[in-house]
Amino acid sequence: MKPQVREGVNYVSTLVCVRDEEDIIQAFMGVHENKIEMLFVRNKHRGKGISKILIEYAISKLNVKYVDVNEDNIQGVGFYKHIGFEVFKRSDLDDQGDPFPILHMMLK
Repeated sequence: MKPQVREGVNYVSTLVCVRDEEDIIQAFMGVHENKIEMLFVRNKHRGKGISKILIEYAISKLNVKYVDVNEDNIQGVGFYKHIGFEVFKRSDLDDQGDPFPILHMMLK
């Protein structure tokens, strides 16, 4: 996935990173206009509230209203619903045209 992420950061207007004590990136979020385009947290830091902090920052400071989630990412869909997003549309294909259904979500 690294090549897609490296390419994707070129298409976001804001990139927010969370670094550890050694200044190593442990999580990051890419936002373009009012949509979260990417959110990644290293496995060892999941479940510690980093994603929630990043999303709340995106909502309050970056005016985020939208996010797309792979339909098969049950944990991600549940997380965004818990934050306050709801599905308003479904696509059968992802942005690359591959058969990975995408849920388009909007902040309530």
